[in-house]
Amino acid sequence: MQITSHVHALRLPFRIPVAPGIVLDRFVNAFLIYGRTITLVDTGVAGCEREIFDYIRSTGRNPSEISLIIQTHAHPDHIGATQAVQKATGCTVAIHAAERQWIEDVSLQERERPVPGFSVLVGGPATVGRVLEDGDVLDLDGDHCLDLVVFHTPGHSPGSVSLLLKSEGVLLSGDAVPVPGDLPVYDDVLASVQSIKRLDTLDGVSVLLSSWDEPRVGICAYQRMNEALAYLQKIHDAVIASADTGTPNPMELCRRTAKVLGLPPRRSHPCSHGRLQQTCGPVPIKICLLIDPESEGTTMLQRN
Repeated sequence: MQITSHVHALRLPFRIPVAPGIVLDRFVNAFLIYGRTITLVDTGVAGCEREIFDYIRSTGRNPSEISLIIQTHAHPDHIGATQAVQKATGCTVAIHAAERQWIEDVSLQERERPVPGFSVLVGGPATVGRVLEDGDVLDLDGDHCLDLVVFHTPGHSPGSVSLLLKSEGVLLSGDAVPVPGDLPVYDDVLASVQSIKRLDTLDGVSVLLSSWDEPRVGICAYQRMNEALAYLQKIHDAVIASADTGTPNPMELCRRTAKVLGLPPRRSHPCSHGRLQQTCGPVPIKICLLIDPESEGTTMLQRN
């Protein structure tokens, strides 16, 4: 759907095969910025290129106009169709340096972050043509009418970036702003908090576009960021409360935490990581959201 005069949002549904006969229904948002050429922000999972191309054609444009893919990060539901889009259009792929290895060598990502269904979700590696840095300004049209500012917003992943289209006040946050009540996914909780606080200080945000949320317009954009901060605090408190009882069996620890959070088991995501060194001492806690076929899904926390 069209969000502003230049920005369009696509909701891309997909399924994660987590065990024989068990799948999770999920979705992810991708975004198109229309100018003289087309910039695509994230690509969904393998096969989503068909929906992206069909949508572009439905608006009277041609997929061959895609000149740039910007990856907010390199998780499977964001890079799955990147190879196919790049092969079809010859476009440049841009990503933060901390995420580059995981998109150029997807087998490395699968080994280091072995989420269920990885090979189904990711179509293959892509070649990075531009490395993004904090503070970069991408002049999408060559006349500074469509300037896109890059913000390094780690936490969800080390190289996550958010993007501000200055002319329209559109903030594309990838997965940097978690959705309250949905699945918590972060690599570093403290970095995630700092990233959200940084985005919350930006002036002139008229629309917040996140990968897992509906568009948030006006004051609702800032409200959503504050709600995300409160949700991360709730998650943090739940983990600490569950861990304070000692070092229980990891499955028991996960059940306690999930119960405190009120998370429906089937909304669990394959994998995420959270580090809580400052509260739990020198030993980090690794938070893995995995599917337990016997319990129809659960959240697992275990110490590294």
